[in-house]
Amino acid sequence: METLSAFSLTQEDWHKLLLSEGESPHLLPFWLDGLYKDKKIWNKHVSPKLIERLKGKLDFSLPEISHVQESLDGTVKFLMRFKDQMEVETVLIPFHKRFTVCLSTQVGCGMKCSFCYTGTQGLKRNLTSGEITGQYMVATKWLKQKNAKAINPNIVFMGQGEPLHNLTEVSRAINVFNAPQLLGLGQRQMTLSTVGYLPGIKALKNFPHTNLALSLHSPFEDERKLLIPVNERFPLSEVMKELDILTNQKKRIITYEYLLIKNLNMSDKHIEGLYELLEKRKAIINLIPFNPFPGSPWERPDEDEIKVFKEKLVAKRLRVLVRTTKGSDILAACGQLKVNKLARQNGTN
Repeated sequence: METLSAFSLTQEDWHKLLLSEGESPHLLPFWLDGLYKDKKIWNKHVSPKLIERLKGKLDFSLPEISHVQESLDGTVKFLMRFKDQMEVETVLIPFHKRFTVCLSTQVGCGMKCSFCYTGTQGLKRNLTSGEITGQYMVATKWLKQKNAKAINPNIVFMGQGEPLHNLTEVSRAINVFNAPQLLGLGQRQMTLSTVGYLPGIKALKNFPHTNLALSLHSPFEDERKLLIPVNERFPLSEVMKELDILTNQKKRIITYEYLLIKNLNMSDKHIEGLYELLEKRKAIINLIPFNPFPGSPWERPDEDEIKVFKEKLVAKRLRVLVRTTKGSDILAACGQLKVNKLARQNGTN
């Protein structure tokens, strides 16, 4: 039986565990600060026997970095290896004031989206909550070794895998990220992206709050099936109904990610389709120029085409952003993650 990761335990879990070990509740903050901030705290406040007992019950190891690639734009891609030798890619993305960590939630992915390199890998297994939080901790430690003044990064669940296809472990990881005495990230510092996995969306009403993004990519059902095969089982119309319920319940604005693919989904018909779909909804459209990967059938539009498409949406009074492409030279941009020999090329230990 696999040993439970210490980094999958929530604050409530630690409270119960320490009580079961006969410890005072007053020990909890010292234990958690030692675990997540500075182990020297344990030397003063925690008995060596307790540490030894808990290390016998829990796994305190973190993922290993097997390779690192650094982009010319400052993006960093890590190949993270787990105890069973399975690997995922985790990406540190630079922004103006702080980095964002793009976390994987599965080894591979079962959604088979045609625009995504991960989809060609297939689904190997779900990650545990400890493996998800572990990616963040390892990437953050690497960042702070390079820059001691770096602020703890934000999080996007947009790496390998469909987060809502691994709902239980992702939910537990978010609780660990969000707890003030654990990793202490605010709800607005985390964004979860889904392709529209309907069972998971229906469960979001009982899910820890984060920002939410839908991989939309087309307002038309038939075309969206071409890009996102799961749309056959979970049509966009049904997904939108559930998102409307969620928006009304939790008063949130949904970000709709829209991949810009040359000669496919950038016509005036698509402008009208997006307008009809989103005009009455609390929505932000995030335009993402397609990032090519080996064997992809699609092409990236040029900058003028991107600009014109955005301007037409803005003229419809829709809220629109264009995502800046980062890390494409090391296959670290949106839709380019895949663990194979290419992931190791030009990597450094």
